[in-house]
Amino acid sequence: MAVESEKKPVLEMVQADGADEGCVTFVLHNEDHTLGNSLRYMIMKTVDVDFCGYTITHPSESKINFRIQTRGGIPAAEPLRRGLNELSDVCQHVLNTFQARVDEFKERQEQPME
Repeated sequence: MAVESEKKPVLEMVQADGADEGCVTFVLHNEDHTLGNSLRYMIMKTVDVDFCGYTITHPSESKINFRIQTRGGIPAAEPLRRGLNELSDVCQHVLNTFQARVDEFKERQEQPME
């Protein structure tokens, strides 16, 4: 009986030997195009990013390889962190706006008809 003693990390950093911190591939486990495409869009808006793209290694694997190359000596982890934070803020705004409209609709439904 096999027991999984250690949990697989959600995020891994893959960097070639001798490569600088501005050219990194991040492996995001248990993710797909939903996060990959939206995160790529957020990161590409950063002026210090030369390249940002992702691939899904195989349809049966639930992981993406996310590549970031920056200029000016900026570590690739910085735009990744910033992109994740900005994407989270956008998602929270959408969620808040949606919830406000649902609440408004429910209030209108509860009011007696004249």
